[in-house]
Amino acid sequence: MSAIIIDGFSIAEQVKSDVAAKVVNLKQKGIVPCLAVILVGNNPASVSYVTGKRKALVQAGMEDRSLELPESTTEKELLSIIEKLNNDNTVHGILVQLPLPAHINADTVTTAISPSKDVDGFHPYNIGNMFAGKKGFLPCTPHGICVLLKTMNIKTDGANVVVIGRSNIVGKPMALLLVQKEYNATVTVCHTGTKNLADYTRNADILIVASGHVNTVTKDMVKPGATVIDVGVNRIPDSTKKSGFRLCGDVDFEGVKDVAGYITPVPRGVGPMTIAMLIYNTLEAAETYAESV
Repeated sequence: MSAIIIDGFSIAEQVKSDVAAKVVNLKQKGIVPCLAVILVGNNPASVSYVTGKRKALVQAGMEDRSLELPESTTEKELLSIIEKLNNDNTVHGILVQLPLPAHINADTVTTAISPSKDVDGFHPYNIGNMFAGKKGFLPCTPHGICVLLKTMNIKTDGANVVVIGRSNIVGKPMALLLVQKEYNATVTVCHTGTKNLADYTRNADILIVASGHVNTVTKDMVKPGATVIDVGVNRIPDSTKKSGFRLCGDVDFEGVKDVAGYITPVPRGVGPMTIAMLIYNTLEAAETYAESV
């Protein structure tokens, strides 16, 4: 029996549709939700991600105040631009696309963004709120995964969840979210220092894989009926494709789908949800601003 495929694309479209309806209400009050996405350099993957984000902005009826800066942009110049956007009341969200060129400190840049406009949810202030279970912007990918689980009625209460990966973008916040009482899961975080990884994954009711490596999880490592969320996006050379590559996740999809109860594909799984939650956060930022004026 093959797993049920979690259609992240369709769920993301519904989220964006709900956001677009609320954008109409805000516009009637004279407020147009606005996001500034800053891209420094021309990293191909980053260009692709930014294009997707900007398309979603237009789709939701929001204003796109994006900036494309040359690779040679200095840290001081970038911080100056962020300061101007922080002080611009018509801009509700600011996102600096990572990774940045080596000469720019990503932590310095992230911290420079006003917490009230940090729609990526990476500012220490928002991370602290998430840790404490208080209101604030949630990181888009973990939040999107939580929405997927809820939409598919996958039970987290009392579930054994294994998260593979401990990045600040996915692994750590994912674990923090799922141990909150709202989700009430028992969470284990595995990483490169974990010995006998399969001993953990075979006991997982929900397995969230964000390792950044192809085939981190194979069929023999999955508990029958488990939910498998594949966060990975890897480019594999493929001469049959026009682009010269194909995308795959961190999970051996073809093998694992024969064992799992639910599984996300790559693409059209977690990726669309990340962008949808960015649009959701931008709406929240605009609504908060509307309440303050």
